[in-house]
Amino acid sequence: MPQFTQTNPKPKYDVVLIGGGIMSATLAALLHELDPALDIAIFERLGRFARESSAAWNNAGTGHSAFCELNYTPEQEDGTIDISKAERIAEQFEMSKLFWAYLVEHDYIADPKDFINTCPHMSLVFGEEDVQFLQKRHRMMTKSPLFSSMEFTLDHQKLKEWIPLIMDKRPDSEILAATKMDLGTDVNFGTLTRKIGQHLVQEDAVEIFLYHEVKDIDPMENGNWQVEVKDRLHGHRQAVEADFVFIGAGGYALPLLESSDIEESEGYGGFPVSGEWLVSYSEELIEKHAAKVYTLDRVDAPPMSVPHLDLRIIDGKKALLFGPFAGFSTKFLKEGSYLDLPESINFQNIRSLFGAWWHNLPLTTYLIQQVAMTKHQRMLHLREFVKDAHEKDWELKIAGQRVQIIKKDDEDGGKLEFGTEVVVNKRGNIASLLGASPGASTSVHAMITVLEKCFPEKMNGVWKEKLLEIIPSYGQDLSENPELLEKIRSYTKEKLGLQY
Repeated sequence: MPQFTQTNPKPKYDVVLIGGGIMSATLAALLHELDPALDIAIFERLGRFARESSAAWNNAGTGHSAFCELNYTPEQEDGTIDISKAERIAEQFEMSKLFWAYLVEHDYIADPKDFINTCPHMSLVFGEEDVQFLQKRHRMMTKSPLFSSMEFTLDHQKLKEWIPLIMDKRPDSEILAATKMDLGTDVNFGTLTRKIGQHLVQEDAVEIFLYHEVKDIDPMENGNWQVEVKDRLHGHRQAVEADFVFIGAGGYALPLLESSDIEESEGYGGFPVSGEWLVSYSEELIEKHAAKVYTLDRVDAPPMSVPHLDLRIIDGKKALLFGPFAGFSTKFLKEGSYLDLPESINFQNIRSLFGAWWHNLPLTTYLIQQVAMTKHQRMLHLREFVKDAHEKDWELKIAGQRVQIIKKDDEDGGKLEFGTEVVVNKRGNIASLLGASPGASTSVHAMITVLEKCFPEKMNGVWKEKLLEIIPSYGQDLSENPELLEKIRSYTKEKLGLQY
């Protein structure tokens, strides 16, 4: 685990990163590789990296690669399937794997099996209409090199081989179908984040401060930023100057971004959503389920609530996870304050917040229903997947907090966004990541986007050669370059020890 590098921060840094999650760790590692002379400080408010959104049980660990997430491939009005978003996300996950493979190859991370393991990704649908959709989707997706190995079946015998736990006690007359990608993965982003932190803390140019919370960010006359930091153990406050600031503080990114007073932050609001999983450690059940299986959204449910039954491998121990079940809390972080939401409301975003609420009343209803659910009611949902699931085999586990973005919208006042967004000021010396899914899985692409927006000259100049060494697919369209795709997948398979 990263340790303190010194008692107090220095007065000045080239780069200050706020938050000890996967985003800040990734950006710090990229910056240090591109320019080892940069003086970098990371401030994390808790006593360990990856205690919030990046923690293993606070996300599904799917390694979102668009192999199984049906909401990434919508059906158009003319009946065609749009796979463009799925291709983008699949390419972005390949970038993540390349970066992780680079860290392993250079001995920055010792054993990749500690954080990534092979786990097939599957989409499962029920009923004639949805089976036809999945069949159409499969035909469209396999035209792309990114998904050419995707299998499809509606044969019960084959499905019993793929997902015996789900197929147990199902009648032969039931209409269902599935697709399967064997090169899917399960990722422990908590362990990965801490391993990157362990590497960074050994570098002289990088300092990590745990239990240090950034309270305010103010512009300075010279164009730099004054970052107010509180030592939460000793109560000491200190102002730190930074040339460049990245806010990767999860749910707290929004209030910190607003404190900077950049015009790009105006009108943003946040809608916090929590969640719960049903988790089983039963060896008998785990033996019968070795995949991540996603199905279609429920009616009026937000994208992050797509039901799925997943194999998880955390610290070498296997478990099954089903959910998520949405919840609501006014906290912006799991270890935040119940005042986070009310204190985030101001004159600049109140219209956005009200507009988003008014135009998402079904979501409000859905959340109320979810919060009111008993364990017994959650088990009924699980039994749609696992027919004879017993309550004794499953326990409830609280997942992490997510803050969905609310943006200004001229027509509706405010619009709820379910993706991730990089916000950068005109000068390019402060950036923040807002939003959730696909989040951690595409962290490398997100942080390269930050670099492109904030350091365009260096990215096209002195950093480019090194970046191409780290990410050989950078600037390439993998959906149009099957040879390069095959080459990098072979490389990452070897370096990350994947078994498919």
